[in-house]
Amino acid sequence: MVIGIDASRANREFKSGTEWYSYYLIRELAKIDSTNQYVLYSDQPLTGGLADLMDEGGEAGGEIKMENGYQKIMSPHNNFKAKILNWPPAFLWTQIRLSLEMLFYPPEALFIPSHTLPVVHPKKSVVTIHDIGFERLREVYSSDKIGSGRGSASIFFDFLAKLFTVGEFRSNILDYHSWSTKFSLKHAKKIIAVSKFTKQELIDVYPAYRQAGGAPSSKIEVIYNGFNADLYKPVNDKQKINRVLDKYGIKAPYIFYVGRLEKKKNIARLVNAFVNLREKYKELNHKLVLVGNAGLGFEEVKYIIEEFDFNSEVIITGWAPEEDLPYIYRGASLFVFPSLYEGFGIPLLQAMASGVPIVASDIPAVSEITAGSAWLFNPRDRRDMAEKIAEVLLDNKLAEDLAGKGKIRVENFSLNKCARETLAVIEKI
Repeated sequence: MVIGIDASRANREFKSGTEWYSYYLIRELAKIDSTNQYVLYSDQPLTGGLADLMDEGGEAGGEIKMENGYQKIMSPHNNFKAKILNWPPAFLWTQIRLSLEMLFYPPEALFIPSHTLPVVHPKKSVVTIHDIGFERLREVYSSDKIGSGRGSASIFFDFLAKLFTVGEFRSNILDYHSWSTKFSLKHAKKIIAVSKFTKQELIDVYPAYRQAGGAPSSKIEVIYNGFNADLYKPVNDKQKINRVLDKYGIKAPYIFYVGRLEKKKNIARLVNAFVNLREKYKELNHKLVLVGNAGLGFEEVKYIIEEFDFNSEVIITGWAPEEDLPYIYRGASLFVFPSLYEGFGIPLLQAMASGVPIVASDIPAVSEITAGSAWLFNPRDRRDMAEKIAEVLLDNKLAEDLAGKGKIRVENFSLNKCARETLAVIEKI
């Protein structure tokens, strides 16, 4: 069977959760499947660990080589190639360029690692939906226009969106999330949800599609994410840890967070909680280290830091390459995960595998994934957040217990298991 995969997210330089999921799943499928043929679709030539699926470090790639209209890809079983769809326009790549490719040269099955299914697609299509926070917490998502977003072009795209969706949606990012998820639920042959919570959310929030036969419970398969176990593990090389920390100007002790610095991730409230922590517990001199790209609401984060004169106490590194993250995890006193909404939370696995205690939001997906191995707080209460962080920092036995439970819990998650279960879903449709 020829299986097509949307690799556009996996090919991004600055990856976060969904992008890493796509990237590692493709690489794992290349390891385990010698039977099927694969076509990776992208808006740009594949680089690094996608151009060379045999490279264990995921850094290779070298010169881009084309053959008969396809980019040549190194793979363990020589069954991967890439199709680069990079003609204009730059926006709506999935619905314009990928749809045209599906119209003229469709694979036998199509796998979309993130929820946007092209309008034109094979009957055998599988889509992974990670979460639907944009339905539950619309205020923490961008509502920017798609495309140029100004003047007559904006009016034109709004007209098209309303016409195409019978007046239900406009041409902005938030509406596109909603429309594309509903479209996937209705038209994909199978839906993969990354947690039981996400599956239940899909059933609860979109009952019309369930009742219409679009997304019955049996159509949705739960497959947990995996993580790079070769990279994320307890690191005992103190010299290497110190070299990485020095690179970012980090000094122990510190509290660590990695992910987008945005409203959904609740970073402004985390910084407020950190201020409370340092004011109440004078014996704690920990810094707060935030690793990740800025997102919606980052201005508020900067304002709080300036207001309390905490510029030297909150270290913002920007995005960091993945090879540095295990050392930053390992040097931390604890990992904090303050999200308002999650479908899974891959950093939770990384922290558990690194042997770091976790203090996190008491929300359904986090509770499901950590299963008693994290100290949980109310994500909307900065004082509770501060107290729970202090409890772990001040109680070595509690911290060790959480780290120990995390090491056991994380054994339930692997890239191999994720890839095998995903492949099974694709092959069955």
